[in-house]
Amino acid sequence: MDEQLQKFFEKWDEKAQKSVTKNPERKLVFTNASRLSIKRVYTPLDVAGDYLDDINLPGEYPFTRGVQPTMYRGRFWTMRQYAGMASAEESNARYRYLLEQGQTGLSVAFDLPTQIGYDSDHPLAAGEVGKVGVAIDSLADMELLFKGIPLDKVSTSMTINAPAAVLLAMYIVVAEKQGVSQDKLVGTIQNDILKEYAARGTYIFPPGPSMRLITDIFAYCAQHVPEWNTISISGYHIREAGSTAVQEVAFTLSDGIAYVAAAILAGLDVDDFAPRLSFFFNSHVDFFEEVAKFRAARRLWAKIMKERFQAKNPRSMMLRFHTQTGGSTLTAQQPDNNVVRVTLQALAAVLGGTQSLHTNSRDEALALPTEDSVRIALRTQQIIAFESGVADTVDPLAGSYYIENLTNEIEAAAWSQIQKIDALGGAIAAIEKGYMQREIQESAYDWQMQVERKERIVVGVNQFHVKEGAPRGLLRVDAAVGEKQIQRLQVLRSQRDNQQVRVTLAQLETDAKSTANIMPSLIEAVRAYATLGEICNCLRNIFGEYHADNLL
Repeated sequence: MDEQLQKFFEKWDEKAQKSVTKNPERKLVFTNASRLSIKRVYTPLDVAGDYLDDINLPGEYPFTRGVQPTMYRGRFWTMRQYAGMASAEESNARYRYLLEQGQTGLSVAFDLPTQIGYDSDHPLAAGEVGKVGVAIDSLADMELLFKGIPLDKVSTSMTINAPAAVLLAMYIVVAEKQGVSQDKLVGTIQNDILKEYAARGTYIFPPGPSMRLITDIFAYCAQHVPEWNTISISGYHIREAGSTAVQEVAFTLSDGIAYVAAAILAGLDVDDFAPRLSFFFNSHVDFFEEVAKFRAARRLWAKIMKERFQAKNPRSMMLRFHTQTGGSTLTAQQPDNNVVRVTLQALAAVLGGTQSLHTNSRDEALALPTEDSVRIALRTQQIIAFESGVADTVDPLAGSYYIENLTNEIEAAAWSQIQKIDALGGAIAAIEKGYMQREIQESAYDWQMQVERKERIVVGVNQFHVKEGAPRGLLRVDAAVGEKQIQRLQVLRSQRDNQQVRVTLAQLETDAKSTANIMPSLIEAVRAYATLGEICNCLRNIFGEYHADNLL
């Protein structure tokens, strides 16, 4: 049959080749965003392998078609809009608004001082308080952030990395004050420091102590917060920095390998912590490449966990992931076009089998999104879920010759990259040698050159221009937010039990110098209203700080 099809295809191809016209609007050679060649047409000849070994049914190893047997027929993905700005009170109001509009999970954005462990009154925080997320200096702010939101009824994702253990401790204590026990908490802490070194930059401590903090979270949550996803291994920021889809998969899974290896080295059993690992991917502009990317990543991770780490629990082999549409693809020019871009990206994430999804707002290339914009972004997900019919069957693109071939190609290309990283000594060594950074930078440059040469059209940017006026109605964060936050800190420090703060910080220092799990002493320090900056300074004094010039 294959031989007969091959002959028929060759005859067709010869005929098709004669009909090729040199249309100036179309290319003669097609590649996707990862520079993988795209053929004119795909047939059964392009799909090799064994169905059960490579694809199988949903919920079955290697989970190519999804991690659950019923996927969205059982329930929709979690609609988790990323939000946070200004003060805890303002962010709380935005969360309540989104929940009222039908959002099904919370996702917290923190400001830059919080992300790098500084209180709002630190000199380096000047001008940045509340600008790209919410300012959280202490448990008092965290209490306001979740005021009136029952933490046993919602799942919460927190995008925080270097001080992730501190923010998780705050969340645990807020829940405790609500009467919610730790074992009832559901959510995710990003807690992915390796991608910060490689692509983003909000790190505090050197890799060794940072990995220790991460594995302490793994161990603590396995025992006390069993429903919590202890890390969200993030390819999103790697892609935002300029990587290709293949690099996004390869670098993210290599980081995942490093975390699993570190946890095992720390004495944890793989099946005790691996079921709570989660991932975070970008959904970019090349629709079919993105769908295939998600499928390839699931299959690769399943094989890595089974073959490299000898995981026995099927849940340890499941790559569960959150998706955010591509922030770097949004344009300041003709911002309404971003609604269309985000719709296609969201659809790719759903067809690729995501577990939760954030859809970017149309005005995010210009400012933090307005309420109108976030509502449209949320409605985009709801229309896909309730009106499009794409969630009525599992993995509806499976069996497409193109999708299956592209899934195989992305898997093979990503595996080749993972092997290169292994040869360098693993993800940490590859980052310290600058390998990932250089690869990302080269891909970002290549993409920009394609746009400038008009090899890739970005509507409204390098083609199809219109005359536009200055944007109106953008959200602006009041500069007074920083002053109010500093005043709140001063009041807190004057009213708390400062002797108790000193006692808890002394115990934190003792535990950090030892091999003890650091989470219990962090929780006690947070409970005493020690500030984020005080806690991180205590750890800085012991662990030291890492700087960009250490990376290359």
